Amino acid sequence: MITAAVREIVDGTPTAHLATILPDGAPHSVPVWVATEGEHIAILTGPGTLKARNLRRDPRLALSMTPADNPFHPVIIRGRVVEWLEGDAAWEVVDRIAQKYIGQPYGRDAERVVALIEPERQVVGRKGD
Repeated sequence: MITAAVREIVDGTPTAHLATILPDGAPHSVPVWVATEGEHIAILTGPGTLKARNLRRDPRLALSMTPADNPFHPVIIRGRVVEWLEGDAAWEVVDRIAQKYIGQPYGRDAERVVALIEPERQVVGRKGD
């Protein structure tokens, strides 16, 4: 379940970074757009990206983010991908995420999928570092 404090930040336009695990065990970190989808956190990506391949192989991840208006208020989430959305179901979420970040639907020049993340640990504020 997403805490109210985390939901408030994710429902904004935070600067978020996703950390996944490479096949050799090394970390891989990339910026992502995020949104809530029920009790999950959603991210979008291309189905063949390194982050998607990493998460399909090992669904464990970490997300760190800060609210757009307060970079000194970190949110740290550890969790795992519990579901992938594809096709029309994915595009509904992708467009909703794009609307909040760029004010318009996402371009249709490349295929997109959505990973739904179940948070296992959620920390808001400095106590997470």
